[in-house]
Amino acid sequence: MIHVGLTGWGDHPDVYSSTSKKNEKLIDYSSHFPIVELDASFYAIQPERNIRKWIAETPDDFQFIVKAYQGMTGHQRGKLPYSSQEEMFHQFKLSVEPMRIAGKLAMILVQFPPWFDCKRENVEQIRYIRRQLEGYDVAIEFRHQSWYAPSMQERTLSFLKDLDFIHTVCDEPQAGVGSVPLVAETTRSDKVFVRLHGRNMNGWRNATGDQEAWRKVRYLYNYADNELEEFREAALKLENEAENVFVVFNNNSGGHAAENAKRFQKMMGIDFQALAPKQLDFFEEE
Repeated sequence: MIHVGLTGWGDHPDVYSSTSKKNEKLIDYSSHFPIVELDASFYAIQPERNIRKWIAETPDDFQFIVKAYQGMTGHQRGKLPYSSQEEMFHQFKLSVEPMRIAGKLAMILVQFPPWFDCKRENVEQIRYIRRQLEGYDVAIEFRHQSWYAPSMQERTLSFLKDLDFIHTVCDEPQAGVGSVPLVAETTRSDKVFVRLHGRNMNGWRNATGDQEAWRKVRYLYNYADNELEEFREAALKLENEAENVFVVFNNNSGGHAAENAKRFQKMMGIDFQALAPKQLDFFEEE
């Protein structure tokens, strides 16, 4: 089965009802898509009250892909706000546990930074994360090209498979070592994750160092039909190899993600069932 969704639910105006309140965005979102990537958890481990609120606001079959906290992936600059690495992982697991108990945790996404290259100490860090997140479905996303070098790609995939990790297939600008190619391969028979970041070559790297301005352009991209057709072929291949294919559009700097996801869904001939009852056909032609 192919599941389609977006990163976050707070910045997609096309899916909100004109009468909805600010705190109803997730309810509106879940009337359009059956999955979402929770990215707030990257910036801070979420309090249990937030997690329980989001569980209550979504249909029974709705699934969250929870992005690992930045201190767990090597993005964190400076001192961690926890007494130890173990304490940080413990608090993260406490945060997501209600979601897992409710059957709404599709996976935890561990996205490594562009400087996390293929070397022994980083391989050991991945093993450490596996031990810390034992029992959880965990997807690994690389951003450094060395993991997919011709001499390393098969070894990387075998390594992920041996540790029972879900492979994250990415589409992104091919902008040097800090980006990875689209490798439509699975490492588990039940789940594979696809993240579509857009192909904005000029905006992919932060040339100025201005984080705020960079975020506004990095994922600024509108996929053309022929590009979505590429993903259709990749998704069909992955569906033959894994029971569930989770596809998330992250190209939302210009607000294109929701429309692109709807267009992709239509191209795939997918009609999602058991969505929240507020669904409105904002994307249908009149």
